[in-house]
This record gives sequence, structure tokens and C-alpha cells, in this order.
Amino acid sequence: MFGITLFMVSLIIFFVFQLLPGNPAQIILGLDADEQQIRHLEQELGLDKPAVERYIDWIAGVFQGDLGESLRYQLPVSEVLADRIPVTTSIAILAMVLTVVIGIPLGILIARTDGKIISVFLSMITQLGISIPSFWFGFMLILLFSVTLNWVTSFEYVAWSDDFFGALRSHFLPSLSIAISNIAIVIRYLRNTILDQRKMDYVRTATCKGLSERAVLYGHVLRNAFIPVITIIGLITADTLGGSIIIENVFALPGLGSLLIQSITSRDFPLVQSMVLYIAVIVLVINFIVDLLYKLIDPRIRQKG
Repeated sequence: MFGITLFMVSLIIFFVFQLLPGNPAQIILGLDADEQQIRHLEQELGLDKPAVERYIDWIAGVFQGDLGESLRYQLPVSEVLADRIPVTTSIAILAMVLTVVIGIPLGILIARTDGKIISVFLSMITQLGISIPSFWFGFMLILLFSVTLNWVTSFEYVAWSDDFFGALRSHFLPSLSIAISNIAIVIRYLRNTILDQRKMDYVRTATCKGLSERAVLYGHVLRNAFIPVITIIGLITADTLGGSIIIENVFALPGLGSLLIQSITSRDFPLVQSMVLYIAVIVLVINFIVDLLYKLIDPRIRQKG
């Protein structure tokens, strides 16, 4: 099933990009190039072949680990992506760590204090977090921490291999920009599921047996409440990867974001296709992991399987 889905995704990716206007050979050579030069470059790049033949060549290369050659950089796509993927991936991972570490405890806190002032206040904050786009948070964080407080330097990228704490500083604000809205989603969703679970019969039964509210919450309610929340976290993880591409442009980071925009502008189809395919594979893997977590948390699913 995974292979069929990936094949369909690759098919859609390839032929959708063939519909984009613009000739890559014309863009590479410039407006002053004559027709003969354009045709010669199209032959060199294989752009004169039928679309079906080019797709077969591309997908056959993908299965062999060959993503083709970038039309713009004249380098193997794998080499171009090797420098960019770690940047985007590390931002997305740090954003998800912040989402889980902050979102889950606050979601439990709001559920436990439902109806109190702190719960109402945090609910209002989460509504703002959901409503405001991540790139706006990025600009505000730059204005606050870089311009006003001068705590960190914006538009500076430090690799993890060069300086761990320097890399953490350069990754933190972009990751926090993405995580804020995700944290708000997790908080609200976890609060609602906990409140729904507390109305179930098994909670009343556990309470009648003399278990404390804390024991019922952490021993029974959270286990069931986490099942739908895992779905949301899975969707958020996939969305975080796409969100990091936008945030990279706000913070001028050398990740997939700037590369994707440059590749689309120059009609570098092999590079764009490979980046979109990479994101699609990550999403499929995340969905697979979510399915595994379902079985670990809910024994009823294991029995059905």
C-alpha cells in the first residue's frame, strides 16, 4: 500500500509540474538565446523527449537512488538537497519537540482547571495562537528578541556540527514561530478530549472505587484521550515540515524553502519534483508511525489487527 501511494504521488507530482508555463532551457539561456540554442539545450537536458518517457526515466532513477540532475545548478539533485534537508528537518524536529513539551502539559492543565480564571486566560491565548499565521509570529519574535532585546542575532545560520549552542540559538526562533500555532492546537484538542473522556462511565466507576482525581486522570483518562490527539500531532508534524519552508524565508535560512522558490522560478523540474517527493515520503512515514502508536496505546486496535 505504501508503494502504491508513493507511485501515485510521484505520478501526480511529475505531470502537474509539466503543466507549469515556461521553458527551462529558455530560462537558463536567457531572453537573448536564439531558437537553435534553445533546441540544443533541450536535447542535452532531455526536455525534447515525450513527458511519459521522461517520467519513466525519472521514476526509474528514483528507485535506483538517482534523483537526476538539477537544471539550474548542473549538479546531481541528491548533492543539492544534501546541504538543505538537514536545515529544514532540524527546524521541524525542534518545532515538534516544543509543541509536545509545551502543548501537552498545558492541555492537561487547562482541562484540570476547567472553568477557572487560568483556564479561561489560556484558552483565549490559544485562540490567538490558532488564528495568527506562523510567519507573523516570526516577524514579531525577530522584532522582540533580535531588534529590541538584542538577545539573539537573526538571519544567521549556524550548523549543529560547528557549534551546538550557536545552532540552537539560530534554530530556536524559527522553530518557536512554527510551534506557537501547533501548541495552541494541541492544547485545545487535548483539553476537549480530556473533558469528553471525564464524562465516560469508566471514570465514574474508577472514582467510585476510591481512586483520586489525579490517579483517574493519569491512569485512565489520558490513555484514551491521547488516541485522537496522536492523529492531530501526526497531521501537525506533516504541516510543520511545510511550515518550516515558509519560515526559512522569513529568517533567511539556507533550507528547502529558498531552494524551492528558486527552483520553481527557474523551472528546475528535477529539483522541485524531488523536494515535493521527499515531503510526501515524510508524510507517509509519519502516518505509518501514527498507525503503530495507535496499536501501542489502544489494545482494542491490536486485537482487531
